[in-house]
Amino acid sequence: MTPREFAWSLYDWANSAFPTVVTTFVVATWFAQAVAPDPASGQAMWGWMQTAAGLAIAVLSPVLGAVADAGGRRRLMLALCTVATAVSTAAIWFARPEASSVLYVLGCVGLATVFFEVGTVFYNAMLPDVASPARIGRVSGLAWGLGYAGGLTCLVLCLFVLIRPDPAPFGLDKAAGETIRAAAVFVGGWLLVFGWPVIAALPDPPGAKPGWAKAARAGLEELGGVLRGLPGRPAMLRFLVARLFYTDGLNTLFAFGAIFAAGVHGLGFQEVLLLGIAMNVSAGIGAALGGLVEDRLGSKRTVLVSLAALVTIGCALVVVGSTAVFWGLAMVLGLFFGPAQAASRTLMARMAPDGEMAAHFGLFALSGRITGFLGPAVLAAVTQWSGSQRLGMATTAGFMALGAVLLLGVRQGKVGQAEGGAVTGA
Repeated sequence: MTPREFAWSLYDWANSAFPTVVTTFVVATWFAQAVAPDPASGQAMWGWMQTAAGLAIAVLSPVLGAVADAGGRRRLMLALCTVATAVSTAAIWFARPEASSVLYVLGCVGLATVFFEVGTVFYNAMLPDVASPARIGRVSGLAWGLGYAGGLTCLVLCLFVLIRPDPAPFGLDKAAGETIRAAAVFVGGWLLVFGWPVIAALPDPPGAKPGWAKAARAGLEELGGVLRGLPGRPAMLRFLVARLFYTDGLNTLFAFGAIFAAGVHGLGFQEVLLLGIAMNVSAGIGAALGGLVEDRLGSKRTVLVSLAALVTIGCALVVVGSTAVFWGLAMVLGLFFGPAQAASRTLMARMAPDGEMAAHFGLFALSGRITGFLGPAVLAAVTQWSGSQRLGMATTAGFMALGAVLLLGVRQGKVGQAEGGAVTGA
């Protein structure tokens, strides 16, 4: 990797700590087991929180992406989102393991999720400025693998330095959830420590920057033009709709995996963390390997192969009764998370026009979030209606399968070129 590629990739290392420790394994599990009345209602409430965050992200991402394009301030906006994510995450320290903290925890995580997702719009839009077209798939995949490594490293440190030692370090009170709350503070610091290199190494394009009001007007005009042009860009439109569904399934499966493992298979808190560590190892390996082969296999094919594996293995995970088999399937499942996500990012970078990169990555985030409320909402509703976490989790496979079917019809090519024609590597 070149220094610029490494600086950009290091941000994946920094921000992956948030979904790994907060929204998936540590805080999510603590919320369901210690803050919410019971695991099933905890899963449902967590789902409604993710639903609200998804709606906010769907509204903000394309608008702010277009404003960043027009104002030339992607770096500043990424910095602001990074700091806001860190502060909202660290604020979990003031929660308590009791029902009175339910809304507070949900509010902190919800805000942090919004800032986290909006920040990735500006981060992803930098990819074409970092890597050449021949290396873009490799850099994206290796960065995603580095992200899993970062999430894993942060999770291991939280587990073995803060949560597992008995007695707890630094005088922390386990009964009051202080070891878990300290992990949230640690994640906030992790984001700030490792998130700055991309901001220092990748300055915005040179030239005069318009005022915020002018940039906002120009950005909204640009976004309107992009949206009006989508019906005439069938490949881009179909890709965004396909990703809308399969990302919903992916995010929901990942976000509720720890809660499912704890509630259905009776995994204790430390066992859930060990599962998270193991899955991050397999996911990191999968993302790195996927990045190495994606430039040869093609971004679309990489996503399709990954989705087929995720649907098949995900269905098996929902029905198995053996905890040992569940562990084994979860390890294999992890291999395909990274390639599906990293290759989707690369496919958008290959298709979006150069002058509207952040606006299109705003639509990319929108496609991952405009129905981001739907996956958690369907899961929460089915879980609440049936009282079964298995039935609730089974809904994720349907979203991924539908997205894969729609993606089959997408032909890869830059917007503005002949989208209907075949493109090598599509």
